[in-house]
Amino acid sequence: MSEFSALVLSLPTRNSTLRMRLWRALKDSGCGVLRDGVYLLPEASAGVLAGMEAEIRGHGGFATTLALKARTEAQLAEFRKLFDRGADYGALVKRIESAKASLARLGARRAQTEIRRLEKALAKLAAIDFFAGEAKAQAQAAFAALKSAYQALYAGGEPRFSRRALRHLDAARYRKRVWATRKSPWVDRLASGWLIRRFIDRDAKFAWIARPSECPKKAVGFDFDGAEFTHVGNRVTFEVLVNSFALENDPALASIGAAVHFLDVGGIPVHDARALETMLKGAREKARSDDALLAEACRIFDLLYSGYGAASLAS
Repeated sequence: MSEFSALVLSLPTRNSTLRMRLWRALKDSGCGVLRDGVYLLPEASAGVLAGMEAEIRGHGGFATTLALKARTEAQLAEFRKLFDRGADYGALVKRIESAKASLARLGARRAQTEIRRLEKALAKLAAIDFFAGEAKAQAQAAFAALKSAYQALYAGGEPRFSRRALRHLDAARYRKRVWATRKSPWVDRLASGWLIRRFIDRDAKFAWIARPSECPKKAVGFDFDGAEFTHVGNRVTFEVLVNSFALENDPALASIGAAVHFLDVGGIPVHDARALETMLKGAREKARSDDALLAEACRIFDLLYSGYGAASLAS
């Protein structure tokens, strides 16, 4: 999608009612702001801008709608940034998670009302997400988890729909093992290695492989195609390990997981993610082997975990 429509406008200075109505219409339609008085929408939504143009002209203002086409991929990327909904999805996911935590307190009827309200909010946001990506998938997954939690609490034992559900595993079966993953590890694999050594298998040894066929016969594979632990649905490998070993109720791990998810596959922005990435880059520059890199990364994740844990206690 490289074609857009631009609304160029100048409103009558004294008509505050028109100004407020137009501001709401621009917001609800998902317009990108190119600069003051210039608003963008993908060409498929040009009719919305044409209606605004007619209303502005009818009230004595200036408005014109222009066709706009990106000439280069770089220019197209800049236009698309105007429609980034990541922060909006992030705010919505916080509301969804708050509702999930409050289900028991709300009761069945009020909880159902809140779920319907959040479903409408998600649909409204999705309708103006013209370049949908990972953030939308995360919000949909969070909402699906909310509905599942509601069903578990109030559905009287009725079976629930399952999509290759993750199951809790016996950690004792995964102790003193060799864990294999792709060499030159980066964020998800480093975070997973730390999680394995810190919470799952303190005596873990790691094999760094170039391709899946090199995985040692009795090793536990992670973060590669065909591995025992890898991406599932909307979860990256770190998040899969957290859920598989019943660690999902640890708020510090949840915070780390959100940062790892964002750095690995994108989606909802996480405040600390870029700082984490910078520190891991420094570790990569310093380390002379994959084992040394993991050791440095473990120190970074230990500090991050302690910081998140302290913040959780303080709140």
